[in-house]
Amino acid sequence: MAELIFFTGTMDAGKSTLALQTNHNHAARGRTGRIFTSHDRAGDAVLSSRLGLVHEAIEVTPDLDFWRHTVDALTHGARIDYFICDEAQFYTPEQIEQLAKIVDELQLDVFCFGILTDFRTRLFPGSARLVELADRTEVLQVEALCWCGKRATHNARTEDGVMVTEGEVIVVGDVEGAGPAPVGEPAEVAYEVLCRQHHRRTLTAARAQAVSLAPEPLPFG
Repeated sequence: MAELIFFTGTMDAGKSTLALQTNHNHAARGRTGRIFTSHDRAGDAVLSSRLGLVHEAIEVTPDLDFWRHTVDALTHGARIDYFICDEAQFYTPEQIEQLAKIVDELQLDVFCFGILTDFRTRLFPGSARLVELADRTEVLQVEALCWCGKRATHNARTEDGVMVTEGEVIVVGDVEGAGPAPVGEPAEVAYEVLCRQHHRRTLTAARAQAVSLAPEPLPFG
């Protein structure tokens, strides 16, 4: 029986790497799949891993109808056994419902990969619908770590090195870090994974280091 499976974890947990590995494993057994992604750090229509692996993909825009796309392809003689859907948190709830329909009505396996919550600690609508509809939700066993060494559970966004908790939900960045942007230019956006405690305190690695290097107050004054 075909399944809708949602693989989830924080940034840096290896989701895109697993997506590419899953595609490789199924293709090696003679199955034919299609790869989808949205807002990948490497640009449009490409699925990339931080390990350097890259594969062409179909860019998922809000107006993409998965059901119509699939039926049209099958009607024209294409063979499709499975879908790899990376960055699934950016898909609309309606698109997730279309993927569930594809599994049930067309018996195609759909493997989705994405993060649960945004930098505000709120569920992405696409991820929320996946949790509601998926046959299985698998939490990745590769644990990303906060700078303190604890398991990272939250995704933090920084702008010019300062953690923010408000703003546009979808802003492309990476976890490599970013420095201050030149005066007059848009803020440099980066992401960092933190444990819940340090996300609550907005205590990023850079800020923690700055605090540790601050001079001790004198015992008088």
